[in-house]
Amino acid sequence: GLQNAGKTSLVNVVATGGYSEDMIPTVGFNMRKVTKGNDDTAVQFLLFYVVDAADPDNLSISRSELHDLLSKSSLSGIPLLVLGNKIDKPGALTKQALTDEMGLKSITDREVCCFMISCKNSTNIDSVIDWLVKHSKSKS
Repeated sequence: GLQNAGKTSLVNVVATGGYSEDMIPTVGFNMRKVTKGNDDTAVQFLLFYVVDAADPDNLSISRSELHDLLSKSSLSGIPLLVLGNKIDKPGALTKQALTDEMGLKSITDREVCCFMISCKNSTNIDSVIDWLVKHSKSKS
């Protein structure tokens, strides 16, 4: 996702259950091991793309970045989870509006799922974790 979409917040809330307002922009990438129950889940072979659902000005850029990313042959067929974050903010898009704005129905070469979330309030984070656990697999 684009800067300030909530990628690091998502990683933190999934991995630790905690949210912090005091985030420093991330350079590079974050990797965390997520355990749910007795499942050790490696999510490196899933794509998740975080969109700031309350920032309509950047949606066209975000859509373009997502579709450019999906055109890479090394990512072919890998399941995609698109997360509309910041639904706790006024004016945040609905799931249908985000699906339309991001052109998700035009993506037919992989499974695509979309959840509307709030990292700040932990809204739908359990659904995200369940999806990640269900779709995790080793790439052989």
